[in-house]
Amino acid sequence: MPLLHPLFIDLAERTATLVVLAFFLSRFRFFRRMLRRTDGPRDKIITIIVCTLIGIYGTYAAIPIEGALANSRVIGPVMAGLLGGPLVGTAAGFLAGVHRYFLGGFTDVACAVSTTVEGLLAGLVYLRYHRRSMHWGAAWLVGFIAEGVQMLIILSLARPFAEALRLVEIIAFPMMLVNASAIALFIMIVQAAKAEEEKIGSMQAQRALQIADITLPILRQGLDEHSAEKTARVIYNMTEAAAVAITDKECILAHIGAGDNHHNKGTPLQTEATLEALRSQNVLWAHNKKEIGCSSKNCPLHSAIIVPLTKKESAVGTLKLYFKREHEVSIVDWELARGLAQLFSTQLEIADLEKQASLLADAEIRALHAQINPHFLFNALNTISSFIRTKPETARRLIVNLAEFFRRNLHQGDRIITVEEEMKHVEAYLEIEQARFGDKLQVKTDIHPQAWKQRIPGLILQPIVENAVKHGLLAKKEGGTIHIFIGKESHVLIIRVTDNGVGFSPRTKTRPLSGIGLANVRNRLQALYGNPYDLKIDSKPGGGTVCTITMPWEERNVS
Repeated sequence: MPLLHPLFIDLAERTATLVVLAFFLSRFRFFRRMLRRTDGPRDKIITIIVCTLIGIYGTYAAIPIEGALANSRVIGPVMAGLLGGPLVGTAAGFLAGVHRYFLGGFTDVACAVSTTVEGLLAGLVYLRYHRRSMHWGAAWLVGFIAEGVQMLIILSLARPFAEALRLVEIIAFPMMLVNASAIALFIMIVQAAKAEEEKIGSMQAQRALQIADITLPILRQGLDEHSAEKTARVIYNMTEAAAVAITDKECILAHIGAGDNHHNKGTPLQTEATLEALRSQNVLWAHNKKEIGCSSKNCPLHSAIIVPLTKKESAVGTLKLYFKREHEVSIVDWELARGLAQLFSTQLEIADLEKQASLLADAEIRALHAQINPHFLFNALNTISSFIRTKPETARRLIVNLAEFFRRNLHQGDRIITVEEEMKHVEAYLEIEQARFGDKLQVKTDIHPQAWKQRIPGLILQPIVENAVKHGLLAKKEGGTIHIFIGKESHVLIIRVTDNGVGFSPRTKTRPLSGIGLANVRNRLQALYGNPYDLKIDSKPGGGTVCTITMPWEERNVS
């Protein structure tokens, strides 16, 4: 026992180096991600590597005793297990143990096995504590027991037994106490870093909410130069950024702060970093002027955080915070920019939904107006009455079609339906009109077999067909033909309504659509699908009209 006191001192000195290393590790982002329990495969691999190196360092910093080593190797594998779970702990323990095995000595096998087992045991403890904080006292107990297990394995495997027993008598309690205390200190550092992270997160959340409270109502109108400039100015005034910019996919919408003499709104995107953030849809951290990629040599901006703004899982613009010094972007700025971008992206989607809801409400009102149009109802009833005595079966069928038409007009305006359902609506309308006008109205359809189950907005086709009948064919004395094509062209769903009616002059740009206006149909398509999907009309006086709707072709809906 005369070696007991010096061994405690020497082990404590060597272990102190590892504790200092743990403090520096707590300053890195990957370590903080692990504390938030969001570590992925990459972070687990980093944890294994770092903790293995800690274990190897503990071996090299060992104190030779009785042909063996009194060491702090256990700290690496146990911390790997407590931070990353059984797989991470076992992997770090195995690697550190293999390294110890190749150093030789009569305890080489026992140390290799025990190091692996210690990492596994700590990982099993992780399964109990990974959803809540571990107290430093529990970590101390884990370290103490793990080292106790190592002593038992040394006694079981190391030979000769007498030498193993003498070694354990000397090193057992110093290693168990010192290494357990070091592990407890590691956990205390972890808890301190976690508390600091939560404090930073709380401060950033509060600032983000303050900014959001002011800017989100502005973004309700969508992303344009007006809303972008107001939003950028608010962020600039409430952060320490040297400049704040907001862009869409093609140009700068607003730039407030340093560099505004050449980062002018309305100009095409200039920096390579912005283009890359849009392409990858990942947050981009530009540490220096070269990484920003600005073409101006006199640009005062030397670092930036660039966050994509997304809508329907595609980038529609970016939010950028610029700084005047290289490497000035901090983790605080990173988290703030990410949080704001998420809030803004959500608000832009909400703005689209509100716009769509408004358009649908307008469509519903117009549909209701159309259904109670006294002229349409009067003409339809007159037609039905003329068939009651001569063709009662035809009259009955027309009444059914009239009821079906009104029902679908009322209920399909706010729904996504199949092509088959929309065609039933069209057919109900056309049968009534054909009964009225006889041979003056001819209808041809060409619908791809796989198109019937494609999903489209309700009331997107019937108004265009109604328009072709009323304003195209029936204005001709001899009437004409409507051709409806629905199919797939270049991975796009095409709905094309062609008539050989009177047409109209391109100078008028549009002609009135019955029930639902042309602008409404186009805006609904834009709100639902965005570019390049649209409604296009080609016409000329006396030459008929072609209305073409393009929408995404959904392979999963094809039966």
